Amino acid sequence: MKIKFLGQNCFLFTYNGKNILSDPFYNFQKDQSGFDIDAQKIDYVLITHAHGDHVGDVEEVLKKHPEATVIGQPEICGYFKHPNSIDINFGGSAKFDDMKISMVPASHTSSFPDGTYGGLACGYIFRFQGKNVYFAGDTGVMADMAYFPQLFGEINLAILPVGSHYTMCARKASFAASELLKTKKVIGCHFDTFPPITINHDEARKHFLERNIDFSLPELGEEFEI
Repeated sequence: MKIKFLGQNCFLFTYNGKNILSDPFYNFQKDQSGFDIDAQKIDYVLITHAHGDHVGDVEEVLKKHPEATVIGQPEICGYFKHPNSIDINFGGSAKFDDMKISMVPASHTSSFPDGTYGGLACGYIFRFQGKNVYFAGDTGVMADMAYFPQLFGEINLAILPVGSHYTMCARKASFAASELLKTKKVIGCHFDTFPPITINHDEARKHFLERNIDFSLPELGEEFEI
């Protein structure tokens, strides 16, 4: 799997030739990421919750890639009314090839910019080839995280918000990674996009280093592989 950071909680996951775009919000910083939606093939749009910085570019994606499939809770899929949708809920999974994407809870709120109810915020666990990637979405620390490695197996990578104010800070995220998720590798997200979530990078890295966790604060457009 290849994972490209496009800003905030927007990532492009590529697996077996399929592209999964999470929480589309790429236009806000595309001058730095270089992301061009017209040059992409988007197979799935994966949505964690309804806040504007997570769904801001969904309509553009679906207009340019009408064949794409939306994955999200029934409230999310119902809002966009896209003909290709997989509406799952907590405990449910979406499947393609040998990939299973399971929905898990997140501790956060969810409503669309126009005030429409957006269900409950969630995260996802990508399960493929014996590996597990936890994509947390927006969340604070929650006890449920301790169950994820028990239910799914080793969390090989966790993508966690670290910007504080609206989500966990780096200190809390490092605790969640070490004590609850039992993971050794973390990619940070949801930081530096707006003034309230601007962080001290050195301090953030220090928290993870103290817990012997391989931690990355990605640059816009940076790509990882697992």
